[in-house]
Amino acid sequence: MTTTAPRPAETIASRPAPSMRQRLEPFRLQRAGVVYAFALILLTFTLASEFTGRPFYLSPVNSANILDQTVQVGILAIVMTICLISGNFDLSVGATAALGAGVTLTVLNTGAGVTVAVLAGLGSGVLMGLINGALVQGIGLNAFIVTLGTMTGVRGLLFILTDGQSIQTERADLGELFGGVVPINAKVWAAIAGLAVLALGVVSLRRERMGQVSSGYGPWLIGSGALLAVFSLVFFPTRWELTTQVYIFAAIAVIAWLVLRFTAVGRRLYAVGGNTESARLSGIPVARYKITPFVLNGFCAALVGILYVSRFSAINPQAMTGLELTVIAAAILGGTSLFGGAGNVLKSVVGALILFTLINGFGVMNLGANYQDLIKGVVIIGAATVYVLAERRGTRRRPKAATP
Repeated sequence: MTTTAPRPAETIASRPAPSMRQRLEPFRLQRAGVVYAFALILLTFTLASEFTGRPFYLSPVNSANILDQTVQVGILAIVMTICLISGNFDLSVGATAALGAGVTLTVLNTGAGVTVAVLAGLGSGVLMGLINGALVQGIGLNAFIVTLGTMTGVRGLLFILTDGQSIQTERADLGELFGGVVPINAKVWAAIAGLAVLALGVVSLRRERMGQVSSGYGPWLIGSGALLAVFSLVFFPTRWELTTQVYIFAAIAVIAWLVLRFTAVGRRLYAVGGNTESARLSGIPVARYKITPFVLNGFCAALVGILYVSRFSAINPQAMTGLELTVIAAAILGGTSLFGGAGNVLKSVVGALILFTLINGFGVMNLGANYQDLIKGVVIIGAATVYVLAERRGTRRRPKAATP
């Protein structure tokens, strides 16, 4: 039996303490700009509502409404971010979502069970993802051309499936499966989350002082956790009526973030998107990490289509047209690179929330619909500009490596 020698104390203690610059790194404009923008938009609409005598903008009803409106684009923004990280993108998600909805309703109207109908709809999305992945990675076609072609082809297939007509169902079991409201005591759960973040910060700070890590995140986690706990007890509602679809959205976001942040799968995906040849030489199965994001995109697109028909009980061949552009805009707002190797699913979720907070705020403030698209376009271009300028500024400030 062999024993592992303990790490020398001088090796552990030799790690330098994080500098103030390192501690402030997560809060740079490039890193957290989308969060600052979201907070500014919320503050603007809240103050505008107060000054104009309207109801409190962040009331439990309106905040739950914003989350519910964000569900479909938010789910697709998460998987689109994964696809962009891998170095590809998918323009067919809107058409695939409509196809999944059409297949589900068609199977449901034949008298099949709701489980069979949902599996058929999800299967159609997975099939489209496999086709996209095989054409892009297997044959080597350009992802833009392939997904643009499948977007057009899938719309044509949906027209054939529906005979160019809207289809609907009288059955309520699909709506019962994915519909409904599940109230939550946001005050208690947010306080618990804040205490958990605070505890994580204490552990991180202890490891920093022992020299085991040098991240510098400990004090910030402690401060943000304590702030969240106090803020929740003061401002959060005791009854927050969130829909089932919001919980599905939240679960997908958390799982995707955990996988990308803490697993070897996530690290390999970033490596493949950042430098495909280096990843291949490192022994990473590049084809698997290129095709799988397309499959996830197809699966989640079909899921979004099913969530759509569970709410409206109907679908037409033109439904969700242009959805892919909104999804890509949300990912770009979150700072995801179009060239692969960089992105964060939680920031893409915030990007989607920004878009729908603007739409919701325009409605609450009775602003003209003619200006909404213009303002959204300016916000997207402005966000992309801020990220690029912040990246250039950070590159200039980084010290150059010493030449041997």
